[in-house]
Amino acid sequence: MEIIRTMNLDKIYQDNGVPVQALKDIDLLIRTGEFLAIAGPSGSGKTTLLNLIGALDAPSGGKVLLEGEELAAKKRSELASLRLRKIGFIFQAYNLIPVLTAIENIEFKMMLLNMPEKERRARSLSIMDELGIVELADKRPNEMSGGQQQRVAVARAIVNTPPIVLADEPTANLDSITAHHLIDLMEKMNREKGITFVFSSHDHQVLEHARRVVYLRDGQIERETMK
Repeated sequence: MEIIRTMNLDKIYQDNGVPVQALKDIDLLIRTGEFLAIAGPSGSGKTTLLNLIGALDAPSGGKVLLEGEELAAKKRSELASLRLRKIGFIFQAYNLIPVLTAIENIEFKMMLLNMPEKERRARSLSIMDELGIVELADKRPNEMSGGQQQRVAVARAIVNTPPIVLADEPTANLDSITAHHLIDLMEKMNREKGITFVFSSHDHQVLEHARRVVYLRDGQIERETMK
């Protein structure tokens, strides 16, 4: 069963009035339950592709379908709702809200979905327990290490069990041991909860664990490998 399909996907940015083609003719099918990495050198289009798949940006041409529905056909409010309900994001810079504690950051998306306080607190504590970060519940981001912040970001992304999680260079700011633990945790969520994970990464640890790797170069798919 497919969860994401892109068809003839293009993205052109304007750089001081000069058009720059970030992606060109990307045809990609991602099936439910995949643990997939998008690899390639800096500037190859990895982050741009994730942003288009996640409805954070709009394509210049072509289509992105999520569970068979074309994203471009949706209103801005519908896209915002879709991101809340169906897509988890893990960013390289963590993107935690500085004034909120760890558990409040994890609860935030559920609060926007109007989930009752008791339920969202129970879900947050449960996922924190799974990830081994319960002791961080009352800490704010500036009181946590990079690895701890990234675990909180992972918890926030998966707490409502979205069908797909998009992770942009999730291990880039972590030491190798912390990165290894994080990859193991995401593999566990993939295996036990059936969440589809799509990474952009050039970290060899991520690429070794991915069951499929799609390689980009100059905004186009160069090749892919399967395990």
